[in-house]
Amino acid sequence: MSFLAERVKNIRPSPTLAMLGRAKELKKKGEPVLDFSIGEPDFDTPQNIKDAAAKAMKEGFTKYTDPRGILELREAIAGKLCKENHVDTEAENIVVSHGAKHALFNVFAALCEKGDEVIIPAPYWVSFSEMAKLCQATPVILHSKGLKFSAEELRQKVSGKTKLLVLNYPNNPSGVIYSRNELKKIAEVAVENNFFVISDEIYEKFIYTGETYTSLASLGDEISRLAITVNGVSKTYAMTGWRIGYLCARKEITDAINATQGNASGNPNSIAQKAALEAITGPQDSVKKMVAEFAKRREIISKGLSGLNGFECEKPMGAFYAFPSVANCFGAKAGSSSKLASFLLEELKIAAVPGSDFGKEGFMRFSFATSTDTIAQGIERLKKHFG
Repeated sequence: MSFLAERVKNIRPSPTLAMLGRAKELKKKGEPVLDFSIGEPDFDTPQNIKDAAAKAMKEGFTKYTDPRGILELREAIAGKLCKENHVDTEAENIVVSHGAKHALFNVFAALCEKGDEVIIPAPYWVSFSEMAKLCQATPVILHSKGLKFSAEELRQKVSGKTKLLVLNYPNNPSGVIYSRNELKKIAEVAVENNFFVISDEIYEKFIYTGETYTSLASLGDEISRLAITVNGVSKTYAMTGWRIGYLCARKEITDAINATQGNASGNPNSIAQKAALEAITGPQDSVKKMVAEFAKRREIISKGLSGLNGFECEKPMGAFYAFPSVANCFGAKAGSSSKLASFLLEELKIAAVPGSDFGKEGFMRFSFATSTDTIAQGIERLKKHFG
């Protein structure tokens, strides 16, 4: 008899973190690895945010806080959602967590149990299915014809056991976004069948097409009761290590999550909460500069990858990942993208993540959250083999 709980036996470690770990191992050995694996802005946290953290420490703001986050931060988040996202909400509908990943897990823990089904469109962020399994729900992968799913494709996956849909846009890994009209049709399916929708909006600021971001919860009272908006400061303000995320949902859900979080982990870091408050309410110039730089890198990496034999790369609409089709490099066979990723890392010293880890075989994810010099070097190495 195994001493491990059944729910953890089939949970796999994060593939992106595993690839990052292997890349770091090679770097320690002196290998000239170029890392395109991790989704982390390579910018420093803006100085005004760091100053706010220092001020909090100097003033002794180092004690426990409300488990769901300090009131002024929750009010600021609610204000941001009302003003920018047109989501009618209040502080009581907000829970601040230890990063957006923690907020996501809290939702799964509060809503899912054995027998429930969670629809996860592919390609998907690697942790969605594992979180569902940890909460004893069954992941139902929605494989669409392209990189975006339609409301009709969603409708075909719905069953009497459907509890939750996970919607991530701009999407990690593909960078696709959904128009307001597409979101309305998706919302209609959710309302008709009365299931919840996680709207993972962590990349909302990273859009390069000129389109205006639409939050699912802004599309009417019916879907707002079913939508759980998840976001955080990690990507937008280059604060990945500060670990502050948040969610917005109807009060019955946030009350349950507050109770869960209070018993499981307690309050988010008090100092980081003050930093997040400054990030959300302070100057936003750093965000505009970072997005403009990512837009330049998007052009460089898309053009470079498209010029390689066997690679087909559309410009990502958002986020900071290129997700080229590489099926013509080897034929779309099961596990082939993993083999290609191993070849790139071990032979070309390029770290990228295989599409199979995101539920989309025949693709490869390259993060362009790295310098233009690194991108140029990476393309040159690839050209030597695929040029």
